[in-house]
Amino acid sequence: MSILDRLSRLLRANVNDLISRAEDPGKIIDQALRDMRAAYGEARAEVADAMSQNARLEREAGTNRKLAEEYEKKAEEALRGGSEDLAREALRRAQNHKDLAKGFEEQIAVQSSTVDQLKTQLRALEAKIDEMESKKTLLAARQKTAQAGATLDRVSGFDKAGGAMNAFEDMERKVAGMEDRNRAMADLRQEGDLDAQLKDLGRDRDLDDAFAALKARVQGGDKPQG
Repeated sequence: MSILDRLSRLLRANVNDLISRAEDPGKIIDQALRDMRAAYGEARAEVADAMSQNARLEREAGTNRKLAEEYEKKAEEALRGGSEDLAREALRRAQNHKDLAKGFEEQIAVQSSTVDQLKTQLRALEAKIDEMESKKTLLAARQKTAQAGATLDRVSGFDKAGGAMNAFEDMERKVAGMEDRNRAMADLRQEGDLDAQLKDLGRDRDLDDAFAALKARVQGGDKPQG
């Protein structure tokens, strides 16, 4: 993958998408930043190489243009001297140097376009790195806040509050059931006591009647005969 393709891929990367898909967003951002900085360093090196190559190509183009001019002058001198073959050979060499100069100039145009693209993407990548740095700082702050909240829940027992409340409610229902049963048993005992009292009351009344009858008979038997 060329450095331009790599830069294009990194620039198309959506920071928010990286964060949303990551189990650990901080690690993903750190890795993305390492990739971007590495690509940025490579791109800067390539820009420097391309610029130095442009300078070399310009020197080569200038040299060939100069040689073409020199051979044209030699062809003119040879022709004036009556040496047509030498003049023709000088013109052939002049044309060769012109072609080389043109080729170097075309390569310079291509190379300059590549340099311009790299410079543009370097500036864009710098902005992307700044964006990632900002996201990282914000994410770190949010993560600390979330961790603090989780720690508070764990220390205070809030994370287990739901289960504790359910257990408390179950126990409350059990205690209420026991209280209801005790009240029912007390009512039953009270009813049993009343029945016993009522039964005793009847028994005492029978005893009183029997005692009265016995007393009447005894007293009646003690009366003198007439």
